[in-house]
Amino acid sequence: MKKFICLFFCLALFSSPYAQTDKRLKGLDKDLNAILEATKAPGFAVAVVDGDKVIYSKGFGYSDYENKVPADANTLFAIGSSTKAFTSALLGQLRAEDKLSFDDSPIKYIPELKFYNDNLDNKIIIKDLMRHSTGLPRHDLSWYFFPSADKDSLIARIAYQEPFTGLRQEWHYNNFMFLAQGVIAEKITDQSWEENIKTRFFDPLGMSRSQTLLSELQKMDNTAFGYELKKNDNISKMDYYDISGMSPAGSIYSSVNDMTNWLKLWINKGKHYDQQILSEMYINEAMSSQMVMNGALPEEENPDLFFANYGYGWMVMSYRGHYRVEHGGNIDGFAASVAFFPSDKLGIVVLANQNGSSVPSLVRNTIADRLLGGKTTDWTKRFVDAQEKAKKMEAELKLEDSETTQVKNTKPSHVMRDYTGSYENAGYGSFNVAIENDSLFANLKHKKLYLKHYHYDVFEPLEVTKTDIDTTDASPMRLNFATGDGGEIINVTMKTEAALEPIAFKRTPNTIDVSPANLEMYVGDYNMMGTTLKIYIKNETVLYLFVPGQPEYELMPTEKHKFSLKVADGYKIEFLESEDVITEMNLIQPNGTFKAKKETN
Repeated sequence: MKKFICLFFCLALFSSPYAQTDKRLKGLDKDLNAILEATKAPGFAVAVVDGDKVIYSKGFGYSDYENKVPADANTLFAIGSSTKAFTSALLGQLRAEDKLSFDDSPIKYIPELKFYNDNLDNKIIIKDLMRHSTGLPRHDLSWYFFPSADKDSLIARIAYQEPFTGLRQEWHYNNFMFLAQGVIAEKITDQSWEENIKTRFFDPLGMSRSQTLLSELQKMDNTAFGYELKKNDNISKMDYYDISGMSPAGSIYSSVNDMTNWLKLWINKGKHYDQQILSEMYINEAMSSQMVMNGALPEEENPDLFFANYGYGWMVMSYRGHYRVEHGGNIDGFAASVAFFPSDKLGIVVLANQNGSSVPSLVRNTIADRLLGGKTTDWTKRFVDAQEKAKKMEAELKLEDSETTQVKNTKPSHVMRDYTGSYENAGYGSFNVAIENDSLFANLKHKKLYLKHYHYDVFEPLEVTKTDIDTTDASPMRLNFATGDGGEIINVTMKTEAALEPIAFKRTPNTIDVSPANLEMYVGDYNMMGTTLKIYIKNETVLYLFVPGQPEYELMPTEKHKFSLKVADGYKIEFLESEDVITEMNLIQPNGTFKAKKETN
């Protein structure tokens, strides 16, 4: 792997006079610049709150890496899932207004909301949505690969999403449950989630630059672009990901200066100056342990870092013997951490424009060690050492014969055309498989995937970028196409959740256009062993089959003279011609092929 050496001239337009007067932060800029260089991040911004005062706020590196535009404390970044605390807080406000109870069923407010089974429908309460205790795994590909701007259409998918454990038995992160919280607030207030966040938090807290819509962000000045660090250490720009209808789970864009007002609200028990925006009762509940995330036992190296629980949109843990409340955020090209120590009245927010970045945790911990006193860790050195160790292990693995489940020298069971068509799962969405330049591609709403043959009828998806096919970050996911009794491809399965069996996307063959004049050649009566089958046209453009004693079947044209029955998997019709006249048809079924001769007048 090439070593990419980058010299960062880390400029900050927003100066921080506070750092010069607080001896705990003396020399901090040097430490943070070291983090920027070690992580090869384009940029980040950080702010620190002590009680009701901002004692440090500054940007490092670049908001626009290509044009070397410096990041500062007013630069807008995507905060990702750090949005969740805002969404749950809406329900905290509505409870204080006696408009709901956390023990209510969410279906009381969203009648169309259904879960996978009756037990969940009858027993899930709003509190389960807020603390990730429904037993549902993430099912994130449902919204990430198949986005929708319509929150109701996303809510409808929940009914088809399988749980992996029982209700309240295990904690498991789920973005859809925060979508549901946002929709509950919409139903009660008759305002969109976006409007609620603005009128209930942004406006009263003076978060004047913060946005909830990508379209609004793109109208603002001083906004950061997102980037990723490729395996060859190249810093590559990423497109913004429009989280769209899943907005309550993570679509706030903010600056560290704006976010200090959010932190001060929590540190000061829900008060902003003299206004009680969140009740103290809700503040205490939200940052309390509502669900155990995992054991998180202390490690030998760090015995004072332990326990990991979840409140309402916040994670809680012990850090150096101090109670820490925090939530991170990650979305394409961005990473965030919003944290506060309620007993110490300290808050730290870090926003970075690097995908899946370690910057937020490194910066947060480095500053927390200074502020809290006592034991400190060189988090940057620890990160560098871990990176070097990982690279060494990777190099060693390449030298060894790695085991693989791939079976060499196999080929697909069908010709390429047979895999094409539309594939749909009610809990996820639909995508199309098509042939381009003798290769198969899966076309999703915002992504295009090259389907590389792996073995048998299994294919490996590789993302198609603006310039090429990205083979540097191959997905462990495989697409496994299944053959029905009639010999045709009927679905494709993929492992979307580690705790569940692969889910199936049902195939509908691609159709071709056939003119009404050409459809006429198929019309007539066909004799099959003494039974008359009828082929006729309805609505001028649709061909139908009628079998005595059965409902009529709509026929979908897939190739010349070939049709599939729209509502019957594995059933097809092939018309046979002689001297440009249709003389017979074959009814292809899972149990065999049956011939019917066209009757002449």
